[in-house]
Amino acid sequence: MRFEDPAAEFVPAVERVFGAQPRVLDGSRAVLVGDMKLQLEAGERELWLIETHGVLEHRLGMVEVREDIEEALLEAKERLGA
Repeated sequence: MRFEDPAAEFVPAVERVFGAQPRVLDGSRAVLVGDMKLQLEAGERELWLIETHGVLEHRLGMVEVREDIEEALLEAKERLGA
């Protein structure tokens, strides 16, 4: 039997796509890149884009994670216009 954990590749993929070392939050299911929080939810099938201002958060949108977390991150980066 083989188990795969898409979240295990999440932090390194964020580094590759955004070109910066993210701050890891919430047991590697969420990271902070600048003032943008990227959070995996719904069994790692949803990538939420959350703008942060201190303790306040505003959800900007969600990207569906299909096969590859890096593809979802690239789509998120495109949506953010970064």
